[in-house]
Amino acid sequence: MPTFDSALLLAARASASDEGAIIRMSQKTRDLRAQGRDVVSLTLGEPDFDTPFFIQEAATAAMRAGFTHYSPVAGIPELRTAVAHKLKAENGLCYSPGQIVMANGVKQAIANAVFSLIEHGDEVILLAPFWVSYELTVKLAGGTPRTLSAGVEQDFKVSPRQVADALTPKSKLLILNSPNNPTGAVWTKAELQALADVVSQHPRLMVLSDEMYEYIIFEGEAISFGALPGMLERTITVNGFSKSFAMTGWRLGYAAAPEPIARSMARMQSAFTAGANSFVQRAAIAALEAPRDEVVRMRESYRRRRDIVARGLAEIPGVKMAPIPATFYAFPDVSAFLGRRREVGTVDALCDWLLETHGVTAVPGSAFGDDSCIRLSFAASERDIVMGLDRLKAGFAALS
Repeated sequence: MPTFDSALLLAARASASDEGAIIRMSQKTRDLRAQGRDVVSLTLGEPDFDTPFFIQEAATAAMRAGFTHYSPVAGIPELRTAVAHKLKAENGLCYSPGQIVMANGVKQAIANAVFSLIEHGDEVILLAPFWVSYELTVKLAGGTPRTLSAGVEQDFKVSPRQVADALTPKSKLLILNSPNNPTGAVWTKAELQALADVVSQHPRLMVLSDEMYEYIIFEGEAISFGALPGMLERTITVNGFSKSFAMTGWRLGYAAAPEPIARSMARMQSAFTAGANSFVQRAAIAALEAPRDEVVRMRESYRRRRDIVARGLAEIPGVKMAPIPATFYAFPDVSAFLGRRREVGTVDALCDWLLETHGVTAVPGSAFGDDSCIRLSFAASERDIVMGLDRLKAGFAALS
């Protein structure tokens, strides 16, 4: 009888979909804590606030009213209307409810868009540093990622000229994330307009604009790419409720797009999952229609934490920093410390060493397309932030 090994049956895409460094560092942190080690983790991109109570109450009321059944694949009409109103009032985007597709989280919204557009041979422009899921999703769809990079000297913002020089007839999608995870960078209106000028010259280039962190901005303003002249028909706008409303576990995101693409995204979602949770959608209406008092309160807390992190990192000789005008991430350049010991030759090895010897977890920048930096999340208590910074200082001092 032949030997049977199910591992040999796995499709190549199964290994290609691994989120790599983020998963690895999270698991190492759990393993060390299980051994009784004291570890401060600054990895998780998740608000440490509970979902505002009025949103919880809206979900409970919806369940009691019977909203516990399947929902339409593209979302309930009332929520799609509320999202369309929000986009027009706050972002200057004129979408009809029929152009809105609710999804089981922003990851699914992005996957719906990529799978609706990208085929084998299509090129997708990624602006590094970028959120890890972009590259994975493009590869799963059969597309070819074209990565353009900008370091700390450019405030981590790829220039429109770099984009123009990289475009080919095969280019079909550019993924833009402003405010940005992992860097906190925010593109100005002038920078976005220069990018729009480049996009408008290409015969078939679409832009996926991920605006997930629009409410967590400290300086400047969040500009919707689709609101720029001539860009609405070129843009798929994605957003959600996880970060701004502290609703990570509720798994609700959305995309707004030209109608043919919106219809295709709904078909893609129907193939892979179904409509988003019914009572969560009712709660999302309450979130959108309420004043932004809770959003502002959380943002001001992040601002205080940002200031603590910026001051702390500025005190470490050798660390290079760009401004952090938004989000709850810092992305310091630590390339000066790489190779100072044999065991810290790469940024991945440096993060392993910081965790194992100094009890602080960071995510290596390689997960985001940058081998010189580490990502630190300040969606954590001020106590943990201060303790984590102290441990980072001790670690880097030991390498000096």
